[in-house]
Amino acid sequence: MSAVIEQELEDAAPHRRIGRHATLVLGLSLTGLVVLLAVVSLVWLPYPPSDISGGRLEAPSAAHLLGTDKLGRDLFTQLMIGARIALLVGIGSVALAAVLGVLIGLVAAFARPWVDDSLSATLDVVIAFPVLLLAMLVVAVQGASLWSAILAIGLAMSAVVARLTRILARRVLQEQFITAARTSGTRWPGIVLFHVLPNIAPTLGVNLALQFGAAVLAEASLSYLGLGAPPPNASWGRLLQEAQGTVLTAPVGAIAPGVALVTLVLGVNFVADGLRDFIDPTRRRQR
Repeated sequence: MSAVIEQELEDAAPHRRIGRHATLVLGLSLTGLVVLLAVVSLVWLPYPPSDISGGRLEAPSAAHLLGTDKLGRDLFTQLMIGARIALLVGIGSVALAAVLGVLIGLVAAFARPWVDDSLSATLDVVIAFPVLLLAMLVVAVQGASLWSAILAIGLAMSAVVARLTRILARRVLQEQFITAARTSGTRWPGIVLFHVLPNIAPTLGVNLALQFGAAVLAEASLSYLGLGAPPPNASWGRLLQEAQGTVLTAPVGAIAPGVALVTLVLGVNFVADGLRDFIDPTRRRQR
């Protein structure tokens, strides 16, 4: 019986590997499409961002691939600029969350029990609030701008990164190779740089990829509420907000930024899921 089970697992292994690769390839393809739009927008745009020479709410045509909005602006141009803003906010927010979160998490992992307990309790309180709510509070204080959105989302997500870093670091510190490193005379900075961070980096990387998708959604939500990047920045969330009044007469104005937003978020999540399969052997065996 065991031989039959082992044979079935061996036969299923190539299919599982294909499934894992397909998820990762699909995620990279979807994300790469948005990245391509953003990169191209830096050197070329179909029309100037403020050009309103097109007719109001024109249907898609050879002159305007996605039509025009209620001001006469080319929607494809606005969509390309929105891709640039989405990536900028995602990268900036995740970078800020990574720096602050990893630093706080490592301090909690290495600190004395009372310091660890205090930081953990503070992180639990911050995590209890939705990311969007915390971001709205920060933007309300700083004022609506692109950099305020990055700061707000990054600060809100740093608590999640800090808590995960603390858990992973404390787990690594219990391993025998840490004891051996300490016995050999390695100081704590060396242990962090050469032992702790390399061991927690893969799991943190997957989590940060997921946080990237959450940051993009948070920025779109803030822009939809009028708390994101102000005009003339063409955020996807602002495009959705501007198109809601004309969704029945010109549905492309709402569909296009919505599809772009879903494409980027799904792509990043697929990439994170594919990377997680390679990192976690338990998930590889289950699939």
